[in-house]
Amino acid sequence: MITGDASYIKKINRSLIIREILKEGLISRADLSKITALTRATISSQVADLLEEELVIETQLEHNSVGRKPIMLSLNGQAGYALGIDLDFSQITFTLSNLLGQPISSETIELHTHDYADILKQLIQYITRYQEEFSNSRYGIVGIVIAIHGLVSNEQTIQFVPRFQWVNTNLKSDLEEALGTEVQLENNANLSAFAERVFIHHETDNLLCATLYSGIGLGMIMNNKFFRGHDGFAGEIGHMIIVPGGKPCNCGNKGCWERYASETSVFESLSERKNIRNISYEQVRQWLSENDADVHEVMEQFIYYLSIGLNNLININNPDVVVVDSELLRMYPDALQKIHQNLHSQISHYRQLTLSTIGKKSCVLGACALAITHFLDVPLLNLPYEKKDDL
Repeated sequence: MITGDASYIKKINRSLIIREILKEGLISRADLSKITALTRATISSQVADLLEEELVIETQLEHNSVGRKPIMLSLNGQAGYALGIDLDFSQITFTLSNLLGQPISSETIELHTHDYADILKQLIQYITRYQEEFSNSRYGIVGIVIAIHGLVSNEQTIQFVPRFQWVNTNLKSDLEEALGTEVQLENNANLSAFAERVFIHHETDNLLCATLYSGIGLGMIMNNKFFRGHDGFAGEIGHMIIVPGGKPCNCGNKGCWERYASETSVFESLSERKNIRNISYEQVRQWLSENDADVHEVMEQFIYYLSIGLNNLININNPDVVVVDSELLRMYPDALQKIHQNLHSQISHYRQLTLSTIGKKSCVLGACALAITHFLDVPLLNLPYEKKDDL
């Protein structure tokens, strides 16, 4: 029994009801009462408020049995929209989703500068356009979340972005001053982990997601919350040293994990062997289909070093689910099986190790999901994932 201030209890009940409506997709008032253990009077009162706010809509379910047609409740996905932004090294991706987390549109612009003022100007320009375009919906843009490929403090200031060489940058306040609305910053790997939890792995409370693209990031969800560390910098696992005295890293150390087990490291090795610059995924896919010996050797080395780091992560965190996000691994035959074969320690315990099915979109979809979570004031969402190749 929840006791305390009446307004607080009402807020908790509202959150519980919204979460169950989202989880079920369509649900009746009677079933809501059964699932939540709230009285029918409480359900009726809360639903009346949600209907008035246009956050929930009613649908009369068609059926052939005798009696009244049941009236089902669902979240009004078109009441507002979430804007997720992935601020990556060479490009910015803007994805707009409805309140059900379903992508409505996505666009990517190339970055030809790392200058803070220039990138700030571009962000303001594009965000303003989205705000104007969707201002006619009931709630417009309900939240803006930007994924940062670097260190983001608990106060959402950017401490360091290695690729941009941004240090102690207050992008949040600069954007909010220009836009007149709240903006949230979050580490990109955290958002990828959040997307995996919200859209795919509904059943777990503890999940690790390692992203292997330009570097290696680790998103950690423990007891259904981000694990951030003292200042918010937890998860910079790419700078765990696995080869003492090894390859120099931008962080200042040598032998960091991402110098051996990120996709960037694979492309660098292939460029050296093939004497070709800017190798693409399609070229790698073609070489794999041709059973190219160089590519297979580089990929096997990639998996070897990747497994060393994953072994460390598993032994340190004892996670329920470990998700590895890599396009190269998705195209390499038996990649997951090879990783499993390398994790043969008797003290390593985890329930599931899997490759991400969302892929590179996980970061920006996680940003949309986080914006929705904050708007609806629901601690955790369970949303279906609908893959759309054109977004």
